Amino acid sequence: MGRLVAVSNRVADPRNHAAGGLAVALSEALNKTGGLWFGWSGKVLETAQGGTPGEGELHQTQAGNVTLATVDLCREDHDAYYLGYSNGVLWPVLHYRVDLADFDAGGNLNAYRRVNQLFARKLAPLLKPDDVIWIHDYHLIPLAAELRAIGCGQRIGFFLHVPLPPPLILAAIPQHEWLMRALFAYDLLGFQSQADLDHFSRYVQGEAGAEPMGEYRFRAFHRTVRAQAFPIGIDVDEFAELGRGDEAMETYEMMRGQYSTRRLLLGIDRLDYSKGLPQRLKAFQTLLSEYPENRSSATLIQIAAPSRESVDAYADLRREMEGITGAINSEYGELDWMPVRYIHRSTSRRRLPGLCRASAVALVTPLRDGMNLVAKEYIAAQDPDDPGVLVLSRFAGAAEQLKEALLVNPYDTRATAQAIQQALHMPLSERRSRHQKLLERIRQQDVHWWSSEYLRALMETEGG
Repeated sequence: MGRLVAVSNRVADPRNHAAGGLAVALSEALNKTGGLWFGWSGKVLETAQGGTPGEGELHQTQAGNVTLATVDLCREDHDAYYLGYSNGVLWPVLHYRVDLADFDAGGNLNAYRRVNQLFARKLAPLLKPDDVIWIHDYHLIPLAAELRAIGCGQRIGFFLHVPLPPPLILAAIPQHEWLMRALFAYDLLGFQSQADLDHFSRYVQGEAGAEPMGEYRFRAFHRTVRAQAFPIGIDVDEFAELGRGDEAMETYEMMRGQYSTRRLLLGIDRLDYSKGLPQRLKAFQTLLSEYPENRSSATLIQIAAPSRESVDAYADLRREMEGITGAINSEYGELDWMPVRYIHRSTSRRRLPGLCRASAVALVTPLRDGMNLVAKEYIAAQDPDDPGVLVLSRFAGAAEQLKEALLVNPYDTRATAQAIQQALHMPLSERRSRHQKLLERIRQQDVHWWSSEYLRALMETEGG
């Protein structure tokens, strides 16, 4: 294999595993091949600073054996490409929320194309003939097509980190044919789950008239693409090591001390409408109503990190969460007990293992999620002798792997409340058995397995 070139909307230092996500997933392959990581610099230039649509300065730095190459964006491109099309159209539709998509702002699509063309122009001169290019996520769907258009013949793969909805939902995007055609410029498409892969198969055959070639290979638009599910994992040992750190241990001891006579339930999310947070609070409210023995004994800590607060849908969600939290606490709270502790800010990743370990139950109940790594981190953080219980939405990609969790339909608040009750009163032997199987699975299919399996498949795929 030649040099790995990773491309994503944002770039992180692969030496810094505290950054999580792709930094952990790609560090080994990037370092081994003296790789290049390319993406947006995070810098937005105003017009007065020389920001021009379709243009951006290239920066290169070394991070050990890896070259980091980033491009600035002007304000107009950033707002229309990132906020407008990527997160105003693609994000809601890919998470099944067509009602929240803004299809009317035509300039956003133009900027989305323009930024992908900019990335292609800036990346192409940095490429070597035997490079292997791995492009990540919905911001950059057309990037391979733009690279092909200017003569790049390297092997190119794509991985979609978010869900891919069924064909009729995809078809709601006015430009869906163009987007799906762009995917055929890749050699290998990676999805989080078998369900996503099946949706792609149905779409390209039904909407694009693709010819199935066997083994999830499809031919359309004079090209053949291979598609496969690669469920992303975590670095289990790294997260466990984080749990032995001072901040994690301090957090664990503090929470165990404060809640020594109570059971702690935990939710850790971004404040996003895909995460099912209002439904989760209502399920907890139902638990307190229908299982009164949990009053004064069960506390839900819900961490909801701020996200895109300038967008109306997110501001509305924040107000809704604050309203539901207030209603639950005013109805059931006591002088010495508040049912819900709602924290609208980020929490240090170094504290998360301790918080997870101190919690009897984790509520990971998105309405739709590509994978959801919090579920896997919760499993990795547990004491195997006295593990907590994972309550997991069946609509998270992780549910395909984590079948020993208590799987729920987050839209069914009563059934979710029943699952929480089951989790709170699950016998120790059953908790141990479930946790052992879950831990084995996340170890088998960890983040290193994910990256190596994807790259192996990409190298085996015949392009064109």
